Amino acid sequence: MRLAGAVALGIFGLDQATKYLVVHVLDLARVLAIDVWPPFLNLRMAWNHGINFGLFAGEGDLTRWALIVLALAISGWVWVWSRREAQRPVAQVAAGLLVGGALGNVVDRVVYGAVADFLNMSCCGLANPYSFNVADISIFAGAFGLVLFSGGGSAPKRRKTP
Repeated sequence: MRLAGAVALGIFGLDQATKYLVVHVLDLARVLAIDVWPPFLNLRMAWNHGINFGLFAGEGDLTRWALIVLALAISGWVWVWSRREAQRPVAQVAAGLLVGGALGNVVDRVVYGAVADFLNMSCCGLANPYSFNVADISIFAGAFGLVLFSGGGSAPKRRKTP
């Protein structure tokens, strides 16, 4: 479980550091757009009041706190579940990615009232209208990893009775 905790802490720290950098240091909340390597990587400020792609985006406090509680409940469940299972290291990494990312977005909702999304990537003539952040990437990768790699741990061995 130390591996999952270290990954969660690392992702949480990276997510919060990048958000602080773009919102406060680069002042993206005011500037709104910075082209880094167009069209492949741009910074586009978006305040997400909902879940992925702004789904369930109600700007009221009820929605905000409901999403906070939901993210904490899912993170807690994943944490407890991954502790109880004899998981392979790759599944522990996946659990850490998911939990660290979810907690990073929870902090945004508490501090800013919404999740700070700022990464925008496009390619090959397709313009992506959506922004995301490090936490979003981690949540997606963690959930995908848990689907692929969980359940492969070793089960406790039972002694045969005569």
